[in-house]
Amino acid sequence: MRPVRSDHGDRPRGTRRALLVDLFSTLVADREAEDLGVAGVLGVEGEAFGRELDATAYERFTGAYGDLGNTLRVVAGRCGGAPGEEQVREATDLRRGYVRRLLSAVPEGTVRTLEGLKSAGWRIGLVSDATAEVPLEWATCPLEPYFEVTAFSAEVGAVKPDPKMYLTACQALEVEPSECMYVGDGGYGELPAAAALGMYAIRTTEHADSAPSWTGPTITSFTDLPALIGVPSS
Repeated sequence: MRPVRSDHGDRPRGTRRALLVDLFSTLVADREAEDLGVAGVLGVEGEAFGRELDATAYERFTGAYGDLGNTLRVVAGRCGGAPGEEQVREATDLRRGYVRRLLSAVPEGTVRTLEGLKSAGWRIGLVSDATAEVPLEWATCPLEPYFEVTAFSAEVGAVKPDPKMYLTACQALEVEPSECMYVGDGGYGELPAAAALGMYAIRTTEHADSAPSWTGPTITSFTDLPALIGVPSS
């Protein structure tokens, strides 16, 4: 299926020179809980641990509990556990290993597309709702070389659709929101929030259909992005 154009916003390219991109469900598959092993290492019951992960989602995604080790300690404590240092260290390694594998599973076409966009002069930033383990593993991700800046929620202290997430990336790139495009699956209102700041917002359904009511431009694969925004194929 070819990219879908719409009459939302101005011309895709125009004076825009920067691209902000979501991570999960956009560039890589969404995260799936791998909690039973971690719960077992921490000495707590798996179902209870899963519930507390859900209950503390906002705090974890905004970095309220500090580093990954302390975050796991806090969540285990809410389940009645009191893990020792070795347990926390092992659980931390498990979580980081899972994220490392997830970030390594990048479609080849996505990497080629980013490479082409960067070669064409686009400045690219990442805007991701991510818990503490994700920034720790970003440096080894195949995507990392194509991004000038990252705005991870656990480091920014906010989650989308908070404007702070987008503006942090814009400030790091030294561009105005009106000079940016934003690409995401549309979860949690990220697309209208980007558009409200003046960005040209584009929905992708490659990994998830998170915003079926979105009436703006939509692509079915990240590889369709260059054609939509007028970048010649390499």
